[in-house]
Amino acid sequence: MLKNAVALVTGGASGLGRATVERFARTGSKVVLCDLPTSKGGDVAKELGDNVVFVPVDVLSEKDVTGALDIAKTKFGRLDVTVNCAGVAVAVKTYNFNKKAAHKLEDFQRVLLVNTAGTFNVIRLSAGLMGENEPNQDGQRGVIVNTASVAAFDGQIGQAAYAASKAAVVGMTLPIARDLSTQGIRICTIAPGLFNTPMLQALPEKVRAFLAKTVPFPQRLGEPSEYAQLVESIVENPMLNGEVIRLDGALRMMP
Repeated sequence: MLKNAVALVTGGASGLGRATVERFARTGSKVVLCDLPTSKGGDVAKELGDNVVFVPVDVLSEKDVTGALDIAKTKFGRLDVTVNCAGVAVAVKTYNFNKKAAHKLEDFQRVLLVNTAGTFNVIRLSAGLMGENEPNQDGQRGVIVNTASVAAFDGQIGQAAYAASKAAVVGMTLPIARDLSTQGIRICTIAPGLFNTPMLQALPEKVRAFLAKTVPFPQRLGEPSEYAQLVESIVENPMLNGEVIRLDGALRMMP
């Protein structure tokens, strides 16, 4: 299924997104790697060869996303798969009673805008291009995979904004699957647990070791390649639609 497919991946310069770009490229897909202009997206694309092209994209910009889709069409002919990995996070309590300071509203709004509205922006525009594809024997024209988080269900102290944004991604998965079903476009969401991404790599080794021990089994951090493996499975299994899949080693985050 992935061989000769055309994919667009946001947040593709690092972490889960980069692992997905690498897996797609390795299996013969052509990939439009989208990330911020300040990212290492250009270096990653150069490293992976001619089948990967980097396009600077702010997921909140209709112009940027439309431009990336235009490149998918002009360079590769179509779009079969979109994977949304772009996202941001803050860790702030709702109210800090020691400092007598409330969570900044603009920080809360920014996280919701990027993680929720940005994801939706890419979905709504990708669907238009996918809808132009000739359907396969099942009537399928495309597949969209989003990234939520276990924080959507088990948000930690300081994760009000992040958990709300990811819960919104979870909540819109089924209605979008229903919206797009008439055109044969499937959509699923992955909710990763603790993964060995740049965000966690920035923590001290002692902290990462502690976090790994909170995962029931396997008792370690997830690898980005395992996220990418699940993306591939979703793309290849035509009955997966409208579903949110936890990828977390049975982790249930405690307060």
